[in-house]
Amino acid sequence: MIDLRPVAYVIGRILVVLAILMVAPAIIDWRAGDANAAAFAQSAIITGTTGMALALATANGLSASLDVRQAYLLTVGIWTLTPAFGALPLWLGAPGLPAVYAYFEAVSGITTTGASVITGLEGMPQGLNLWRGMMHWVGGLGIAFIAMIFLPIMRVGGMQFFRTEGFDTFGKALPRATDIARQLLVLYLGLTAVFTAVYSSLGMPALDAVVHGMSTISTGGFSTRDMSFTDYSPAIHYAASVFMILASLPYIRYVQLMNGQPGPLWRDAQARAYLRWLLTSVVFVAGWQVWSAGTPVETAFRESLLNLTSIMSSTGFFTEGFTGWGGVMLVVAFILGVVGACSGSSASGLSVFRVQIAMAVLRRQVRQITNPSAIDPVKYDGRTVDEDVISALIMFISGFILILGVLTVAMTLTGVDIESALMGVWQALGNVGYGFGPLVEPTGSFIDYPEPAILIMTLAMIMGRLGLMAVLVLLLPGFWRR
Repeated sequence: MIDLRPVAYVIGRILVVLAILMVAPAIIDWRAGDANAAAFAQSAIITGTTGMALALATANGLSASLDVRQAYLLTVGIWTLTPAFGALPLWLGAPGLPAVYAYFEAVSGITTTGASVITGLEGMPQGLNLWRGMMHWVGGLGIAFIAMIFLPIMRVGGMQFFRTEGFDTFGKALPRATDIARQLLVLYLGLTAVFTAVYSSLGMPALDAVVHGMSTISTGGFSTRDMSFTDYSPAIHYAASVFMILASLPYIRYVQLMNGQPGPLWRDAQARAYLRWLLTSVVFVAGWQVWSAGTPVETAFRESLLNLTSIMSSTGFFTEGFTGWGGVMLVVAFILGVVGACSGSSASGLSVFRVQIAMAVLRRQVRQITNPSAIDPVKYDGRTVDEDVISALIMFISGFILILGVLTVAMTLTGVDIESALMGVWQALGNVGYGFGPLVEPTGSFIDYPEPAILIMTLAMIMGRLGLMAVLVLLLPGFWRR
């Protein structure tokens, strides 16, 4: 039997922290004389009481470390239970969402997806918009720890390849895990402050700068405006593009940089490929738009840069005009959303390193057709990739494509048209948060999807964030019997 007490204790502590964070938007709404402050106060009381009760009831089962099964349960528990409490202010107060839609919004926030079912954001209470940004910020920080610590141990989708690179070197190139966690927190806080300050200096109102700073560092995508970055200045567009790239590089490289080791960041094969693929796509789409529609060069480049960076980094910011480019842009955007950015960051999708290794495996298979007897190991960044890593990776990619298809078909059965269904599952499974299709175009949000489709996308967001297998493994009877 699995001892659930350590898992419940950690989740209880997280809920207490979540309750404390709810105080900030409550104070902002209270100072503004907005009655919505009461919703945050009630939510904080419910969340804090539940968290304290859970932590106190299970404190006697606290252990020094978690085993692999407990790690699976903890990661799934965090990203399924925490949003239920994060959704309380959206249900009890403005905008008064139904429970299913409030949970969708909270899951989108904490998984840093950025898909929203709220319209009229400019007229919403300030505390609400701040809370949406805070959910992104907390979710992104949690994802950073999960990506660096739990996923390599859990061997999700080939992530064990990074275990040796990052956390088996504690006594050598890197300090101990607690020191890494502390440095990661300092880094995350520092980058948030820098992004916020730059946005503010370029003309964003204070609240907008804070919310977008938190959304950017977490590669989230929630905005304070229905049309996201449409009405902001070109300087803000360029700044956001650079910041999204910085936020979607491997966090472990920044930690190494803080420890006086800049080399790994500059030599990182994944980061180099990410930047190369992104820039190639931006130039191609911008050039196509200049050639086919006569769009001014600077406008085409800037909108392509912001929107394609947003999609590949799984952030979700957008400009209104770009969504109408259609055709070639839509194909490129779909591919970039599936590929995603770098493993070890808060970005999602397949991730660049998995695609790189899959391409290396494909090249090996082609070579072996002409020379079957050759010993041809797959190498990545100068290291031989073990066959168990390749197997896990191929299973992950196959599972991603299969689930994308199955959930798309399931969504069409709820009455959603095929384009909206495919793009809805695509953005949710890849944690992209970027909407296309007839159901999204009228409002720029997902509010027009029926409840069953909203539930499907909610499941897809959780599965995409946790690497698919972390959710599916819980359905195996053997997982609970061992």
